[in-house]
Amino acid sequence: MSETVEKLRVDKWLWHARFFKTRTLAATQVKSGVVRINGTVTKKPASTVTQADVLTFAQGDHIRVIQIDALGIRRGPAPEAQALYTDLSPPEPKAQNKPPDNPGFDGKGRPSKKDRRTLDLSKARYLE
Repeated sequence: MSETVEKLRVDKWLWHARFFKTRTLAATQVKSGVVRINGTVTKKPASTVTQADVLTFAQGDHIRVIQIDALGIRRGPAPEAQALYTDLSPPEPKAQNKPPDNPGFDGKGRPSKKDRRTLDLSKARYLE
C-alpha cells in the first residue's frame, strides 16, 4: 500500500493535517480567501498543493504559517497528521488580561461554605 501522491487539493490536505474538523470547514475557509499558497491568495478549494509549499491561514485569532513536508493519503491520528507539516508560525503572544484559570471567591466563582453563610447572614440582616 505504498501510494504516493504528488498533488492534493488544499482543502483535503488541511483536513488530513487536522487543522479543520471537517473538509467542509476547510473548503469554506479557502473560499473566503483566508488561505494563501506560497503567498498567493486562493479562493478555490480545488487548488493543488505539493511538498515544500507554504500555507498561510488564520485559525481562530492566530495566523498559522505551515510548510508541507508530506501529502497524506488519509486522515489519520494526530501524530501521523503532525508529521505532514512543519509549523513556521511565530509563537502566540501571551494574553496579559487573561483571568486566572481557577480564581478564588472575590465575587467570582463558587463561594466556599463559610462565604455562603456570610452572604446569607448579610442578606437576612438587610431584609429585616
